[in-house]
Amino acid sequence: MDWLETKIRVRYAETDQMGIVHHSNYYVWFELGRSEVCRAKGFSYREMEETEGALMVVAESYCRYKSPAFYDDLIIIKTKAERIRSRSIIFIYQIYRPTDKTILAEGKTVHIVTNKDKEICSLPSKYRKMLIS
Repeated sequence: MDWLETKIRVRYAETDQMGIVHHSNYYVWFELGRSEVCRAKGFSYREMEETEGALMVVAESYCRYKSPAFYDDLIIIKTKAERIRSRSIIFIYQIYRPTDKTILAEGKTVHIVTNKDKEICSLPSKYRKMLIS
């Protein structure tokens, strides 16, 4: 799968007193990127939860901060599914500021597929096929 790019502008509420993005927001942006990957593949995460009862639980997350983002910066969240297995998915991310070609952060999240009872299960084949294509 190629990188999917999602553009956003840093909001004031995402920054600290110095106008620098608070580190916790990068994980919110990762989630946004994942959701957009699903949409680009033809489904919403909500649909997968409601129709199949399948949840993508975050089992591991990592973010390496490389350069700060500031209030009102236009940034690009680059996201792709790096590995899709029967019961897990790994997404990788790159947060990028195009105006000066700066990589702001890189990250990864590992997701385990569970049912609504929190039991590990297989990713429904319909969604696996959509993610792989």
